[in-house]
Amino acid sequence: MDIYTIIFLALAVFIFLRLRSVLGQRTGHERPPIDTAPDLRPKPGENVVRLPTRAVHNERPDQETPAANRWEGVAEPGSPLERTLNDVVALDTSFDLAHFLGGARAAYEMIVTAFANGDRRMLRDLLAKDVYDGFVAAIADREARGETVESRFVAIDKAELVGADLKDRVVQLTVRFVSQLVSVTRDKAGAVVDGNANQVTDVTDIWTFSRDLGSRDPNWKLIATEAA
Repeated sequence: MDIYTIIFLALAVFIFLRLRSVLGQRTGHERPPIDTAPDLRPKPGENVVRLPTRAVHNERPDQETPAANRWEGVAEPGSPLERTLNDVVALDTSFDLAHFLGGARAAYEMIVTAFANGDRRMLRDLLAKDVYDGFVAAIADREARGETVESRFVAIDKAELVGADLKDRVVQLTVRFVSQLVSVTRDKAGAVVDGNANQVTDVTDIWTFSRDLGSRDPNWKLIATEAA
């Protein structure tokens, strides 16, 4: 080898040793990187649509809301609603009311839209069986008449908890929704038979969701509806 080849080889070895001393080397015993991002993908066997029950925090336990202020603005101290919510948290420490209400808002919009579109598959994932049967019967009647429904949400102004019940680890939470909706029903010829495509309507619904806290299934189901 000539002198230039020897110089380049020596330089390459020197650079390699310097990089190794600065960056270190893998031994096979390193700790895996910590992934702090929540995995929001649906788990095998779960429905695609879920009402979340817990927020993902990076806070220390001492930064959590004190128990005395947990239901401030939601339930009066000493009220049956407060006692029921405390019992729910005692059985399921992951329960987070704010995130439940956020999920309920999303479910409300999806259910109303799915009903208008006649999307039975979506409804099956979100409704208890008796409620699902009632929705499907109404869709079938509408389809038999050749009618179609067009619904569009303008806004959901409010989703507030108005009731809670707990029995044998099965919790039922009742939510009052106040929304603005554009809805119109047309016959097979396209003529409007109900509603107005150019008018925003104020709608108030009271819906009850239920979940078995003793079950591994994290999903909440709509078990009752009421129009206020």
